[in-house]
Amino acid sequence: MPKVALNAAAPEFTLTDFRGETVRLSDFRGRSNVLLVFNRGFT
Repeated sequence: MPKVALNAAAPEFTLTDFRGETVRLSDFRGRSNVLLVFNRGFT
């Protein structure tokens, strides 16, 4: 995964939520808060 520079806009991406609906980062543009959680396996 490429690193994102500090103070730079996050790259656009699309994911499927727990209901199976497609969600894009741009869907949240203009909102004051966005929480991203990246779950990685523990080894």
